[in-house]
Amino acid sequence: MKARSTPRIGAAFALAAVVAVVAGMPAAWAANSGAAHTAPATDAASVLPPVQHAGDVAYLSGGIGSDQSAAFKDAMPRYPLSLEFARHTASNGNEYLANVPVTIADTHGNTLVTTTTRGPFLLVSIPHGRYVVTASHDGKTERRTVEIGAAAHIHEAFIWSM
Repeated sequence: MKARSTPRIGAAFALAAVVAVVAGMPAAWAANSGAAHTAPATDAASVLPPVQHAGDVAYLSGGIGSDQSAAFKDAMPRYPLSLEFARHTASNGNEYLANVPVTIADTHGNTLVTTTTRGPFLLVSIPHGRYVVTASHDGKTERRTVEIGAAAHIHEAFIWSM
């Protein structure tokens, strides 16, 4: 007797193969689409310190070391207010500072944030409005009035002389 293939068995195998491929597609698609949106472990966000909160204000401070400094610079445009702290030296130009006491208050004098920086950068997510930023180093205090608007990113550099 000759062996012959039956169209039904062939069709059943083909259908089973199509179901197996289609069933596996969502998992493969999810894995691939997730990989496209998942940041690698070495991206900028992975070296940033955790965000801190003071009421409605979120902020983070740091920037010690080249990796974290680069991460802060990359993150600056995502925050309405970025502050930078340095000291001018005669020989080296500017040197970054850490441990700078900073206060952010509204125009009515209500303090919203009081912190001491953990590096030369302080990134602040704060509602639109006008604020007074006060920072001190080596007994010298500087005050700046900043206005946070819908379309503007404000960057203030506090640089103290020796």
